[in-house]
Amino acid sequence: MKTLIAEDDYTSRRLLERILSAYGQCDIAVDGTEAIRAVETALADQYPYDLICMDVMMPNVDGNEALEKIRALERRAGIPGARETKVIMITALGDPKSVVKSLYKAGATVYVVKPVAKRALLEELRRLGLIE
Repeated sequence: MKTLIAEDDYTSRRLLERILSAYGQCDIAVDGTEAIRAVETALADQYPYDLICMDVMMPNVDGNEALEKIRALERRAGIPGARETKVIMITALGDPKSVVKSLYKAGATVYVVKPVAKRALLEELRRLGLIE
């Protein structure tokens, strides 16, 4: 599984990397701008990400805006909705407005509230068919 972790908080980023690196390659982006660039490169190399774990609140370009741009890149690359990258939005914001914005407007697959529990994250990955 090829994963992009887009998270500006060092501790959260390291936790996600520690959990997810057992399942494959993990690339890191510290803001939305880097996440968009990483996806552009992966698509150009014809080796897209299977999973993106994206923090909602990041500097420069926030996670929702970055995801909207990533979904546009996938559409331009001809990737159908059923094959688009699975995206888990991760944030400390659990309010319904944030959930709706991430899931329905930006195009997230799943929304997880911090602190991320390893068991819950792995259950989501299984549910999404990314791991057994």
